[in-house]
Amino acid sequence: MTLPETIPILGFGWDDLLFMGLAAAMLGAALLVVTMRDIIRCGLAMIVCFGALAGIYVLMGAPLIGAAQVIVYIGAISVLILFAIMLTQTKDAPRVLVFQTQSAAAAVASIIIAVVIALAVTATDWGELSRRLRLDTNVLSAELFTDPGNLLPFEVIGVLLLAAVIGGVFLAKREPGGPP
Repeated sequence: MTLPETIPILGFGWDDLLFMGLAAAMLGAALLVVTMRDIIRCGLAMIVCFGALAGIYVLMGAPLIGAAQVIVYIGAISVLILFAIMLTQTKDAPRVLVFQTQSAAAAVASIIIAVVIALAVTATDWGELSRRLRLDTNVLSAELFTDPGNLLPFEVIGVLLLAAVIGGVFLAKREPGGPP
C-alpha cells in the first residue's frame, strides 16, 4: 500500500507535516534551553534543537548543510559545552538567573522580533524565491573549496575551536591539594 501524496483530512503534503513537526520540536527545545534550571538538561535540549534544525536542512534539499550541522554543532560544539559544564560547575543553576531578571525586556524584544519576522515572511514571494534558489552540493563545495578567499574563515574557525578546547581543559584542570 502506498501513501497518498497529500494527507486526506488535512489537505497538505507529508513533507509539510514533517516540516511542522521538526519546527515544533526545534521551537519547543529552544524554549526548554532558556527556561529550565538544570543546565545539563538545557544542554541536551540544545542538542535536540540542533538536530531538528539539521532535519529541516535535509528537508529543504541541503543534506550537506544538515550533515555539517550534525557533525559540527551536535558532534563538537554541544558535546564540548556539556563536558565543560560537567567538569567546571555544579549541576543546578542559581535560584535567580541573570536572564530571568530581565524577562520584561526580553518579552518586549521577542514581540518586536516576531513582528519583524512575520512582516518579512508575508512580504516575500516564496514561489519566485524557490525558483531562484537551489542548493546544489557540487556548486556549494566548488565555491567553498576552490575560492582562496574562503580559506581564511575556515582557519579562523579552527583556531577558535582550538582556543575553546584549550580553555575548557584549563578550566577543568584541578590543582593538586585543591578543592575537588
